[in-house]
This record gives sequence, C-alpha cells and structure tokens, in this order.
Amino acid sequence: MAEIDTSVKKVGKELYGYQQDALQEIFRRFKDAPKDYHLLYQLPTGGGKTVIFSEIVRRYLETFKKKVLVLTHRIELSKQTSRMLKEFGVSNKIINSTAVLDDQDDFNCFVAMVETLKNRLNDDKLDISDIGLVIVDEAHYNSFTKIFKFFDESFILGVTATPLSSNIKLPMYENYQELFVGETIQHLIDNEYLASANLCSYNVGLTSLEVGANGDYTVKSSEDLYTNSDMLSKLVSAYEETAKGKKTLIFNNGINTSIQVFHAFKKAGYPIAHLDNTNTKAERELILKWFHKTPGAIITSVSILTTGFDEPTIEAIILNRATKSLTLYYQMIGRGSRVLNDKKTFDVIDLGNNFHRFGPWGADLDWEKMFRAPDYYLNAILSDEDIESTFRYELTADVKKEFEKSTDTYFDMKKVYIDTIRQGESSKRVLEKSIVHHAKMCIENSEDVFDALILAKLLGEEIDDRINRYAKCISKSTHNFVTWLKDDYRKKLNAYLRANFDEDYEEIHGHPPIEE
Repeated sequence: MAEIDTSVKKVGKELYGYQQDALQEIFRRFKDAPKDYHLLYQLPTGGGKTVIFSEIVRRYLETFKKKVLVLTHRIELSKQTSRMLKEFGVSNKIINSTAVLDDQDDFNCFVAMVETLKNRLNDDKLDISDIGLVIVDEAHYNSFTKIFKFFDESFILGVTATPLSSNIKLPMYENYQELFVGETIQHLIDNEYLASANLCSYNVGLTSLEVGANGDYTVKSSEDLYTNSDMLSKLVSAYEETAKGKKTLIFNNGINTSIQVFHAFKKAGYPIAHLDNTNTKAERELILKWFHKTPGAIITSVSILTTGFDEPTIEAIILNRATKSLTLYYQMIGRGSRVLNDKKTFDVIDLGNNFHRFGPWGADLDWEKMFRAPDYYLNAILSDEDIESTFRYELTADVKKEFEKSTDTYFDMKKVYIDTIRQGESSKRVLEKSIVHHAKMCIENSEDVFDALILAKLLGEEIDDRINRYAKCISKSTHNFVTWLKDDYRKKLNAYLRANFDEDYEEIHGHPPIEE
C-alpha cells in the first residue's frame, strides 16, 4: 500500500473571520467527540460552506492522518467541490459511475455522489476502513442517510443552510446529535459579506394548486396555473415594474412553464434564455457564459440553478412559483445574494406567496428549535387559504391607469358581507353592491356606455377575486358553482351599465353624457 502524503499545502482562499471562528469551533468538537459523532453545521447560502469544509478537510488530514469522504447529491456539485479542494491543496478523487478505483490508495480524500457510493460500497469496491471524517454537503437531503451505516466509526459533519429535512418523516435530529448554528444572514449583510434583498410580493391565488407525496406543490397543478395568460402577463408586468433592465434569474416549477415564460419575454423584446436539466453540458455552459457577460440578461429555469450556481452579477430573482419548502425558498433567493463591487442589494419578486408563507428572507429564525422540533415549525406555517384571506386585491399597474379617476377602487367583500347579513338582507345583496361599485368605477372613467363596457372587461381578475371571497363567506365553493357565479356577475355588470349609464353618469359628473 502506497504511503499517503498528508502534508498538503493550502493554496486556496483566505478565510474570513467568521469562517475561521466556525472552523475552530468545529475542530474543538472534533477533539472532544466520540468517533461516531454526527454534527450538523448551519450557515446561510453565500456564507462560504464549501470554502470552510475544504479548509476543514485540509486541516483534518494534517491533524488526524486519516482519510476524508465528501458527499454531494449532484454530479455538478461533486466537480465543483473537487476543484475547491484542489485549490486548498487537497488531492482528491471523484467516485462516479465510471471511476476506476485501482489507484484509490494514492488518495486521502474522495468526493462522491451518494447513490454511486452506495453501489460501490455494496460491491465492496471501495476501502473505507481508514475514513475518519465524512462531510455531507446539502445535508438536508435525506438520500445521504442510507450510507451512514457504513461509517459507524467515522465523525460525520453535515453542512446545510437550512437544518430542516427534505423528508418530514425523517427529521434531522434522528441522524445528527447536535446542531452548530453559524452566522445569521443579517450579520453577513451588516458586515457586507452578503447583499440585502429588496422584497416585492404580488398576491396570487393558489387554491388551485395541489400538494404531492413529497409535501410540495405538484408540477402539474403549478403548470396549469403559471402557464395561463393572466399569470404570464402578471410576471412580465412585475418584471417591468421592478427589475426591468437588471440581470434576472426566474425560477419555475415545470419545464413547460419555463418555456412559456421564455416566449412571453422574447415577444416583449427582452434578452432571455431557457435552461433545464434536459440541456446538454455544452448548451448549459454556453447559456451561462452568455448570461454572465450580457447586461440585463434573463434566464428562466427549472430547479437546476438552485444549488451550486454562483453568479454574483445577478441583480434580481423572480420566484415564479410557490413552494412549501423553506430550504428551496432560501436557496432560490440566495442565488442573488453574492456581493460584487458596488452591488449591495438585489431585488426579489415573489409570485408564489412565499414571503407570506415563510417570512422575509433573512428573518431571524430559531434554527435550533426547528432542528429539535420540526413539527412545531411546520404546523405553524399558514395555509394558502389563511394567507389569501388577508390579501387586499390590488389592480395591476396597467389596469390601474385606466381607472385613474377613481379614488375608491377597493371593495372589502368580507366586511360588506358581514354588514349585509347583520342588517337582515339576503347574501345576494352583497354581489349587487359589488356590481354597483364596479359600475361606478367604469362610469367614472368613461365618456359613454361603450367605454364603460370595455373597462368592465379589464376587471376580470378582480371580479374573480371578489367571487372567490364571496364563495368563502357563504361556504359554497364547488368549482361549478363558483364558475357560474363569475359568469353571471359579468353578465349582470354589463346589463347594469347598459341600463343605468346615463343616470349614474349625471350623478357622478353633475351633467349628462356629452353627445357628439
């Protein structure tokens, strides 16, 4: 067996003060812990987890003279990790499906994907007898736990930005004895290690979404919602209001959604590319190179850029999807948090009510409590119904322009319903009052009944919102009934305008309509 050279020389990056502190604390726990101790280390996306554990590997090899294994969940992350380790002077071997292991005795550090490693271990192709440290990157993915049984004599260090398991049936505390919480996002922002996020949320009705077996919204129901013309228009409008001309990354839940987003932005004349896991390595590299060098470039993507993607020039993130995963929420926003030259802030546009569900990115979360009692945290997350019940519908900017003469465009459906019922009136009166309010808005901004009827068509999204709220009030929300109500409302609004335009116009303006 060839003798392993453990006197490696660090040639990598200098660690920041907080990274050095974390390193010392982790080594202190190495020293005092039993061989099979499992420690979970939490540090925000952008805090430099790979840099820290690369230096941990270097020092561990020097100090303990035993081998190290680094686990990742994607081949791209394996390659990035391998490159970073080499920057720190750590010679390492990637164990993939094609790797020849005849030379494994020449290496003191291995980088592997969990499934590949599991197959090699089951085939007894890899000697793990001298591995003293196992580092698990993105440790919240529970695919790693299946190989822990092979390393009952090794210290296991899990690294993650969010110590909340991707599988609610397998909480993190079952696989790690202790959580070490690193610096907060706010601390890293205050000390200019991360950029701060300017958060902008657009209320979206998500009650049509379905939750799948993995606990998150299904791709099918997300595609149905986010590919409709109203949502695509809302997305482009949100971009134009907040992020126009900025280098932007858009996250979607579904390839078809991303393709539709690509076409919508292309039609509007914006520089955009679509990227998903079906692109070849060459295509991906070409797109990311274009994105890096092109000012104001936009990439619309599906999942693939949530981890292992570092592009500091990003100026805006758009969440064109909803998620129930806190980890995914932090990963997506974290892609824009890298600092660069004068970049101190970045924009985040939320089209999935994620801010309402999880709170602002960078909020002071109790990670320790989340680690010890994940059910307590998960049960406290608001449902979509609860979130949407607090929304106050706002007209989109382009529609609002058409109603600029109206000073009162808000109609509190729940309050009007309660007041109407208390006065002993029928619930149908609520919709009649809403129709009168909508008619007033149309007449205030029209010269004749034809103008008013055109404006009424622009209120379609708000009409749907009012009907949805009304259906909740009367506790009748079958799909067919609500659909009929929406259609009936539109017909009655048009009929009201035709029958009452002249009279209402004179009451509003103080004179009858001017006939040309």
